[in-house]
Amino acid sequence: MIISLVLPCYNPPPDWDKIVCEHYAAFAESIPETLELVVVLDGKSMNVTGQSLQALKQNISRLTVVEYAENRGKGYAIRQGVAKAAGNIIIYTDVDFPYTAASMGDLCDRLKRDECDVAVGVKNDAYYSHVPFVRRIISRWLRFVVRVFLSMPITDTQCGLKGFKRVVAPLFLQTTIDRYLFDLEFVRNCYKSKKYRVVPVPVALNENVHFRKMNFRILLPEMLNFVKLLFK
Repeated sequence: MIISLVLPCYNPPPDWDKIVCEHYAAFAESIPETLELVVVLDGKSMNVTGQSLQALKQNISRLTVVEYAENRGKGYAIRQGVAKAAGNIIIYTDVDFPYTAASMGDLCDRLKRDECDVAVGVKNDAYYSHVPFVRRIISRWLRFVVRVFLSMPITDTQCGLKGFKRVVAPLFLQTTIDRYLFDLEFVRNCYKSKKYRVVPVPVALNENVHFRKMNFRILLPEMLNFVKLLFK
């Protein structure tokens, strides 16, 4: 069995290659399966250099790098990674590995034990104590509107850790939102299809996670994307 880990990468921290190598090695040691890493360079990025990419190639035997010139957004980037992934199970998270190794392992185990077809990371209560105030308000507001307007069993659709079996990949690739609400679109499509078992998996943040400032320019387009989902 092969497990594919997809990481979208845009303006990562300066030591991102070390972070990726360390977390990849730890995750690979915790599972008996072959671990494939797919890194998607979402446009030209700060701190992504030939040296950092060479470090990945030297330390990770099964590595695929996908790159393109223009920044297209997280949703678009992960779709490109999933399209290239060879794994029987595909997991995606952020390039700084914000969630604990135990959380990643638990999510992966649920899929390997055939408890579900799609495993959706759900943030625990401690998560919100680490989150800046504005992000906390937006996150709770989105969970409220998902519950009220979409009536889905899982309201925390934006957690950056999810996984699914290969059979679900075509449905994931049918998502159309290029930025952050692709997660919501994917989870909603899973429920609407009625083909796949979807389960929430509680996840926890690493202690040293640093959140970026909220880019308010993306809020209006994402609100429009939410409206589109309502009538899709």
